[in-house]
This record gives sequence, C-alpha cells and structure tokens, in this order.
Amino acid sequence: MTEEQQTQEERDATAAIIAEQNDRFRRTWGADFSVPGQIVFTRGVADMSPAAKAIIMQRVQQFSDFTEDNDPWGDHTFGAFDFEIAGNAYKIFWKIDLYDTAYCMGSDNPADVSVTRRVLTVMHASEY
Repeated sequence: MTEEQQTQEERDATAAIIAEQNDRFRRTWGADFSVPGQIVFTRGVADMSPAAKAIIMQRVQQFSDFTEDNDPWGDHTFGAFDFEIAGNAYKIFWKIDLYDTAYCMGSDNPADVSVTRRVLTVMHASEY
C-alpha cells in the first residue's frame, strides 16, 4: 500500500507506533535493545565539555515538548532546546532518522523494528 492509499487514521496509527519506539530509544539512550540503533554527536557537540554533554544527554532523554511546529507528523523524530553552561548559551537540535538494517537507506517499514535502525543525531542548531 502506498502512502497515498493510506487513510489519515492509518497514517496516525503508524506515526503513534513510530513515536513510541523513538521515545523508547531516546529515553533509554539506546539501551533498550528491542529498538536498535545508534547515537551520534556532531563535531560541535562532541567537542563540548563532559559536563555539557551530560546535560545535553539528559535533556534529550527527558524531552517532551512536542508541538505541531517541531513534530508535524506526530512521530517524535525531532526536538530542540536551549541550555546554558559556564555562561555560554546553546541551541541544541536532535533528530532521529529511520534506516534499513544496513544503515544504507531509509527503512521500507519504519514502524517495524525488525527492519528499521534508528540514528539519533545531536547537534548545535548551527550544524543543522
């Protein structure tokens, strides 16, 4: 069935399944192996202090401010927040991409964890 053939109700149901899986992956920082994937920091985030990275990790895990603007499909694949440390303010984005099991292309069925691998990327907004 193509995306055009799906009803809005079916698309919403699929988005809810993907959102639950994305939340589980993000909240456990990939430790829930029933939702496989990997976590990547861009160079800008990787170069930050260990304390800053710990705060960022916690904020990504606890993120719950999903709105129509940052989550238009209802699948919880993106978030953004501001934080400050040592007098410096940062805007951080995170996003989850849904790949096939070889991480080569998009998953054919993103709601099926047996054929989908997640990549959670954490970055400075300027690196987006």
